[in-house]
Amino acid sequence: MKKSVLLALALICSGAWAQHNHNFTLQDTLRGSITPEREWWDLNFYHLKVDVKPDDKFISGSNIIRYEVLKPYQKLQVDLQPPLKIDKVIQDGEILQVKSVGNAHFVTLKKPQIKGQTNEITVHYSGHPKEAVRAPWDGGLSWKKDESGQHFIATSCQGLGASVWWPNKDHMYDEVDSMKISVTVPEDLMDVSNGQLIGVDHNQEEKTKTYHWSVANPINNYGVNLNIADYVHFDDIFNGENGELQLDFYVLKPNLEKAKKQFTQASKMLEAFEYWFGPYPFYEDGFKLVEVPYLGMEHQSSVTYGNGYENGYLGRDVSGSGWGLKFDFIIIHESGHEWFANNITYKDIADMWIHESFTSYSENLYLDYYFGKQASSEYVIGIRKNIANDAPIIGQYNVNSSGSSDMYYKGANMLHTLRQLIDDDQKWRSILRGLNSEFYHQTVTTEQIEGYISEKSGIDLTAFFNQYLRTVKIPKLQLKISGKTLKYRYVNIVEDFDMPVRIDINGKTQWIQPNAKWQKLKAASTIGDLEVDENFYIESEPIK
Repeated sequence: MKKSVLLALALICSGAWAQHNHNFTLQDTLRGSITPEREWWDLNFYHLKVDVKPDDKFISGSNIIRYEVLKPYQKLQVDLQPPLKIDKVIQDGEILQVKSVGNAHFVTLKKPQIKGQTNEITVHYSGHPKEAVRAPWDGGLSWKKDESGQHFIATSCQGLGASVWWPNKDHMYDEVDSMKISVTVPEDLMDVSNGQLIGVDHNQEEKTKTYHWSVANPINNYGVNLNIADYVHFDDIFNGENGELQLDFYVLKPNLEKAKKQFTQASKMLEAFEYWFGPYPFYEDGFKLVEVPYLGMEHQSSVTYGNGYENGYLGRDVSGSGWGLKFDFIIIHESGHEWFANNITYKDIADMWIHESFTSYSENLYLDYYFGKQASSEYVIGIRKNIANDAPIIGQYNVNSSGSSDMYYKGANMLHTLRQLIDDDQKWRSILRGLNSEFYHQTVTTEQIEGYISEKSGIDLTAFFNQYLRTVKIPKLQLKISGKTLKYRYVNIVEDFDMPVRIDINGKTQWIQPNAKWQKLKAASTIGDLEVDENFYIESEPIK
């Protein structure tokens, strides 16, 4: 216990983050770092049991945590956020000692932990969980009512952490291999969670039903969800690259007909994204869209939806191009996370761009698939107006700190620029599909993604990624015209940035490769018209 706290304090005081003006706490480090009490064991399986009392906004239950011992150690960290409390922890029938440091709870194990063994503990807990203030951004449990007065409940917890509503190993680096979820609710309600429904127990005496869900694939903690309402269900089959995929849809009764129309976009999404990214990563667990009382979230195989059954983002085109009204933003964006977030998952939330940049970019790839390359370009260029350039896209490591929200719109434009730079759409598609194959069901780092794309593209992208991910600088291409001569250079760039760019001179397209030094190009005739290809996310500046 003392050792882990001292380590956390050392990390807080280290120069690794001192250059940032953030006041990180011990809790940030215990949540965001791989502590000694985490690193010695590898997650295998969860069985989460939750009894939900909607009238009291109260939950209770337990979680079986099964793990493999990687090296001997006698303390284990479990995470659970107040006001929830751990009631007891049991291993092999014995109640264990627990010491709590805020959200982190350190369990002293009596049984010797021997390398290679598989052991398990059961954590019992209860309480009134944090209520979501502005889900999904400020998450927790949303306790709402539908228009008929029935309970309408859902969880959302990315960033905040799944430990806001259930006890677990709340760090992204270690995904559980599979899990079972058992949720007990009043008998007039239904729970929809991840994976496949394998059974429902009806307790007539208690007037409750328990819904049992099985997740066959690895899943990150924030991807686990419960959604409780008086749902109606309909389904479909998608014939995809790996065969038949079960599609299940759960919505409130008054919205059934609207949902049957709007949710046809699920199959269109799957067709487009299997083309660009490869097979849907969770055939065994199916795919669900579930109506919830907030905008939506990428819960694995249980994508949540609250976009009002209309195209756009709550009816609005975020690009201003018109193309954003050709699709339902939440269906397309949140489902895109099945590839980038749920299949390929960041180890540390500082690398959250891996989720959000690729998935924001997936919106214009969807448009590309159905409406063509011009529509795709107009959309992604249109979203540039939303870029703030207020902080780097990559956040601070080991303290549960994500980077700037520019990971969405700027990240999408970075990837669109990279497509231009590679200048071979088949190669670009093979890279996107290759990422989902190479890192299938894995947690990854930025360096792994950068390295893979550099290797497969055959381009050293070190400076490119440094420029767009690690600074707020937008490359500026300065241009001087004198008769037939064009002089050009980049300013506002990182060291060694020399990205080629397409330009049009007098209607003729050609490539130039600027760097920090002035270079010259001689045209065949006096330069009258000069345009820089706007598909590259750079600024241009004429110099007199």
